[in-house]
Amino acid sequence: MNLLPFGQLPPHTPRQFLPAHLDLGDWSQIEPHFHALELHAHAAVTLADLEKWLLHWSELTAALDEESSRRYIAMTCHTDSPEAERAYLQFVEDLEPRLKPRQFQLSQLYLAHPLRPQLPQPRYHIFDRDTQLHVELFRPENIPLETDETRLGQQYQKLTGSLTVHFRGHETTLTQMGRHLEETDRPLRQEAWQLIAQRRLQEVETIETTFDQLLHLRASIATHAGFPDYLTYAFRARGRFDYTPDDCLQFHHAIELHVVPALRALHADRRAQLQLPALRPWDLAVDPLGRPPLRPFDHVDRMIHRTQDIFHHLDGTLARGFQTLRDLHLLDLDNRKGKAPGGYQATLAEARLPFIFMNAVGQQRDVETMLHEAGHAFHALATREEPLHHYRHAPIEFCEVASMTMELLGNEHLHTFYPPAEARRARQNHLEAILTLLPWIATIDAFQHWLYTHPAHTRAQRTDAWVALIHRFGGDIDWTGHEPARAHSWHRQLHIFLHPLYYIEYAIAQLGALQIWANSKHDHPQALRHYHQALALGGSRPLPELFAAAGCRFALDAATLQPLIALVRTELAKLDQ
Repeated sequence: MNLLPFGQLPPHTPRQFLPAHLDLGDWSQIEPHFHALELHAHAAVTLADLEKWLLHWSELTAALDEESSRRYIAMTCHTDSPEAERAYLQFVEDLEPRLKPRQFQLSQLYLAHPLRPQLPQPRYHIFDRDTQLHVELFRPENIPLETDETRLGQQYQKLTGSLTVHFRGHETTLTQMGRHLEETDRPLRQEAWQLIAQRRLQEVETIETTFDQLLHLRASIATHAGFPDYLTYAFRARGRFDYTPDDCLQFHHAIELHVVPALRALHADRRAQLQLPALRPWDLAVDPLGRPPLRPFDHVDRMIHRTQDIFHHLDGTLARGFQTLRDLHLLDLDNRKGKAPGGYQATLAEARLPFIFMNAVGQQRDVETMLHEAGHAFHALATREEPLHHYRHAPIEFCEVASMTMELLGNEHLHTFYPPAEARRARQNHLEAILTLLPWIATIDAFQHWLYTHPAHTRAQRTDAWVALIHRFGGDIDWTGHEPARAHSWHRQLHIFLHPLYYIEYAIAQLGALQIWANSKHDHPQALRHYHQALALGGSRPLPELFAAAGCRFALDAATLQPLIALVRTELAKLDQ
């Protein structure tokens, strides 16, 4: 049974090393190719031989990467499928523990090769740097711990993807319930919000236990690798060569100084417009002027067509890229029971094609998610001609520039979804969401800094730390009577469970995207040219150079943040006229 929306896609480049037909779920068929690569490394006596060997290694890695992605996609599209779960866990539990030491051995062979210093620079600088990091951090004893970590993450996804409530005679997913939070009927909003909160609170013990297990595993992984705590280990493991934990703490302070006051001003305006004594958690998504919720589409097909129109307005390359995704069925966009929450873009590394997953229910945020994930897809398409698999992936901080830029540029063409007044309103909502998102990112990142530098904390201490951060970075919201929901609101942030210490990247990238957006207001064609040029570099250059290629400055300081927030507020004032 095929559980994928797309079929068997051919490799972008015909295989030169692997046979055309190979069962990438069968270790007995995979292992001989690692043996062959090890032998070929010793036989490489010229630079041409060594570069050919690197391409063969890249081919094997891409094929295995795609197999992993296909199984992950099937599992997240069908969390209720035993077949999909079995196939995904077989790869995680059986193949990955075998693959990791063999990839480590190849990395060692590469670093020890006598011809490596003669490879042309700067072409191989990043590959050298990252391979050295891989060898530095690899510990065989961490392989089973990483397998357990992945398994726990899958269990979290399976649980959260299964949650439903009964609302007014219908069983409804929590994602679908989000539509009701936009309704102008306040008692209805409260009823919907409380149902969602109560359903999540029923799983508190399970989720807290899962996280306790993850925390223990991650502490052990860091200890085995010789680090004092998981925070220090994660910064190294994520290849954060261009900023430090202290830079993040300074960035948190800059957000607190320049963005939190803007957020609280937005909340004050909302409270006054709604004529409420205090904002409650169910008052944040409704239109404050009492207008009906924005409904950009009533069927996913309409969202796809209208998004295509946005890209036609922006750029021919973008329009052709999105059409490719449509033609090859590389989209699974509608929400349904048994589907993992959230949205993502995954690259099928051998076909060198992107796949987009999301949970659309007919809200404006679905349009923004569509634009966001399409930005990631354009990044993948821009690097298709890069022969090295390693360079077809940029640092996450720049990957998110690709996606957030598409949100900002695409939202200027929302007339494809709405009449003029509603398009302005949707743009206003998006810019306000930036002022909301940055403090939330700071909250999540600061919380994770605390979690991993206080590994022996109790659950009560964890709750206290979280609530303190909500006070520091949150808006003016009255949670009276719903303190348990606030105390466990971090449970819905899947990054904490699946991708530890991965979230500050969104704030860093927002600075880059806002700079490209600002540049586009002066010279739109040039801003897009720089965008395409930077995306095509993939991961072949250091992070500051990628930002520079896109016409941006890489910095996590108030001097960079402040004028960009001022621009957002200026544009909001224009839209409010």
